[in-house]
Amino acid sequence: MQVFSIFDQQMMARALKLAAMGRFSTSPNPMVGCVITSRDGEILGEGWHKKAGGPHAEVHALQAAGEKARGATAYVTLEPCSHFGRTPPCANALIDAGVGRVVCAMLDSNPAVSGKGLAMLNQRGIATEHGLLATQARELSRGFFKRMEQGLPFVQVKLASSADGKTALANGQSKWITGAAARADVQQFRAAACAILTGSDTVLADNPSMNVRINDASPVSEPVRQPLRVIIDTQHRVTPSHQIVNLPGEILIINGSGHREGFSEAVQFYAARLTPHGKVDVNDVLLELGRRQINNLWVEAGATLAGQFIAEGLADELVHYQAPVIMGNSSRSLLNLPAFEQMDQIIHLTYTDIRQIGADLRLIARLT
Repeated sequence: MQVFSIFDQQMMARALKLAAMGRFSTSPNPMVGCVITSRDGEILGEGWHKKAGGPHAEVHALQAAGEKARGATAYVTLEPCSHFGRTPPCANALIDAGVGRVVCAMLDSNPAVSGKGLAMLNQRGIATEHGLLATQARELSRGFFKRMEQGLPFVQVKLASSADGKTALANGQSKWITGAAARADVQQFRAAACAILTGSDTVLADNPSMNVRINDASPVSEPVRQPLRVIIDTQHRVTPSHQIVNLPGEILIINGSGHREGFSEAVQFYAARLTPHGKVDVNDVLLELGRRQINNLWVEAGATLAGQFIAEGLADELVHYQAPVIMGNSSRSLLNLPAFEQMDQIIHLTYTDIRQIGADLRLIARLT
């Protein structure tokens, strides 16, 4: 069993903090941070992966360290890559710089890398260790690892309701249940997503934009990478006049037949597999998004589509904004789910974060 020093743990924690700076920009790549230190504990260079296609974290850190990197220790949150992609292998860069030791949090799930990066370093006499703060590193890029291992994105379903679980009055009025602070908070989750998915019911009812919007209250700053906007539109109800298809960024409309005329070139179409009931097969949608290198999917949809993701076990996490209001029995419910008749049918959640955002609560829960 490998034993890591307190200093090792501190440096990997620093590397993880650096990696998180790429939360809004690295897709479809994982977030990676790197810290290079001397034998006497001096930080010589730091770096993080800023953008897909740009230099990786190790390259930035090596450039900062310069000649001092020879014989140094590199702490990296993910196994250095060993293959030529859009950039040269980071394992080669570490070898060329003459580092003496490489500590990585975890091995890469990418079949093109997994174990090969450390093997290259070992072959050149560089000591390697892994497994330091691996759980934290995996959580940081959980969407990337899920896609590499299962071919599916990590799915977050956004919910907003009153304290009694309602989303609108019986006549459809719903703006606004939650406050401005909660609505601004949503922007960070949108910005971190590779794609935002909604349904045609929501498009017709609200004519939403479903893009990332920045203002003084938002936790996101410029520049912003607009995620792919995905619309499930089985009945071809979305038209070229709807706001969601006329804003900057890529759009994917999913139906059962594919291309439709009248939309701009920015709008793509995918003919998904249909269920026996004539609805789009959501699992097929997720597989297609995985093929399109979508790591993190943010679902902002109505009670029926959101309920479908949850009922079919396709949601990984719920982000629920709960307003301090009560709307009454006749109001519309948060989710449309099948009728449960036995207690062993109920869906269990594990809360991972509970905090107050303005006047509202934000509850984050994993489905278990």
